[in-house]
Amino acid sequence: MNWKNRLTDILGIPYPIIQAPMYGVTTPQMVAAANAAGCLGSLPLADMPAAQCAALIRKTRAITGQSFVVNIFTHQLPVVTPELRSQYEMVKTYLEQLSAKNGIDVLLPGFDDLQVNGYKEQVEAIIEEGCKILSFTFGNLDDDSIRLLKENEVLLIGTCTSVEEALVLERSGIDIICVQGIEAGGHQGRFIDDNVPLRGGFSLLPQVFDAVAVPLIYAGGIYNGRTLQAAKTLGAAAYQVGSLLIASEESLLQDFEKQKLEALDESQIVLTKSFSGRYARGIRNTFINAIEDTGYILPYPYQNKITGALRAAAKKAGNAEFTNIWVGQSVYDFSTSSTTDILKTLIADAEQENT
Repeated sequence: MNWKNRLTDILGIPYPIIQAPMYGVTTPQMVAAANAAGCLGSLPLADMPAAQCAALIRKTRAITGQSFVVNIFTHQLPVVTPELRSQYEMVKTYLEQLSAKNGIDVLLPGFDDLQVNGYKEQVEAIIEEGCKILSFTFGNLDDDSIRLLKENEVLLIGTCTSVEEALVLERSGIDIICVQGIEAGGHQGRFIDDNVPLRGGFSLLPQVFDAVAVPLIYAGGIYNGRTLQAAKTLGAAAYQVGSLLIASEESLLQDFEKQKLEALDESQIVLTKSFSGRYARGIRNTFINAIEDTGYILPYPYQNKITGALRAAAKKAGNAEFTNIWVGQSVYDFSTSSTTDILKTLIADAEQENT
């Protein structure tokens, strides 16, 4: 298989395979292990404060001598109103009662205790740290940030879940677009509206390919050589994999969470707003059943912030019924090998498919 293409040249990698930036799963060690396979590691910075971003970038750089992607959230913060504060207190009370009922001892933060960050300070830190590849999701960068990043020779990768979003990104001057299908695990990158995403990736990808001129990365349901080849045929120049790596040696998932993957059935995988206020695909559990389709879901990022302490307490207690385990629609044997070996196996499988 000839892996060399436009994106291998731009990204400087032998294989156009990108480890997905999975916040809460990805570690600096996973980024380094992806690089060691000849692929491209991605470091999730989410909406972390700028100082924490800089520290994590430095920690990752100390492990791998190669370039890696840094990934941020570019969502719009909702206006703080009396109604939002009131809803927050209602959700806080309900979640504290739900936690106590299920034996989880946790103190949830008050509204004014939350640290809610935009991304502009992150952009400054990324430039100061000399990062040269930035990906983002949940929205688009503002014009000033795009100009500043381009002045500092930072390659920009945006995320779309529709042709309309792809066109917005291209018109903004974004260099590469990651096309995310509904099959993908974790959060959907949708930003034009807040409707339930309905487009399958293998339907969306060729339409985006026909609509824009920039190179495309495809994310959603890639787990073997056959699915990778399908994405290539439909127009992808690179392939982002996430769920394939969630049980890996370098993953932040604990053993009790990895055990949930061993007996996973496709009927257990759902698209939900329960944990964060944004649609994300993962394993249904007690928390999702209690929250989904109720009035106890705040807009992002407030739902994500208020459930953070609960998820941390559940993780400490080994209770998978109150932690989020994000996973895509494709169900297979989730390997616990190193990220390097998992990606090398994917590469070999794709080459075998091409013979």
